[in-house]
Amino acid sequence: MDERSYLATWQKYMPVIRLHIKRSLTEDQQFKLNITDFESAGDKGKSGYMFNINIEDGKVTNKISTSAVARDLYELLKADEVIRGLFKDKNVKISVGKSFILAIKTTHLSTYR
Repeated sequence: MDERSYLATWQKYMPVIRLHIKRSLTEDQQFKLNITDFESAGDKGKSGYMFNINIEDGKVTNKISTSAVARDLYELLKADEVIRGLFKDKNVKISVGKSFILAIKTTHLSTYR
C-alpha cells in the first residue's frame, strides 16, 4: 500500500485547495488537476485516482482507507488550521472523477441534528 506518496503532490495544491474551500462556502467549486503530478508520485493501484471524501464537522464519514490519494489529501486538510476552521459545522464533499477535476461542495450542518 502506498505510504504517503501523494503528500508532496497535494502540498503543492494546498493554496489553491484552501482558496476553493473558502469559495465553496457560497458556491460549488471545481478545478482541473494535472494528472502527471500524480502519476509521478505513485502507482494508482486498482482504485485509480478517483475518490470521494465526505467530511462532516472536520471528520471523514466515508471509507477512504483504500485510496492513498484521498488519505494523503485528508491528512493535509486536517493539519491545516485555516481549513479546519472552515470545516467547523459544515458538511464538505471533495471528489475527483475520471476527468481529473477536483470538485468541492460545502453545506452547513443543521443545528437540529
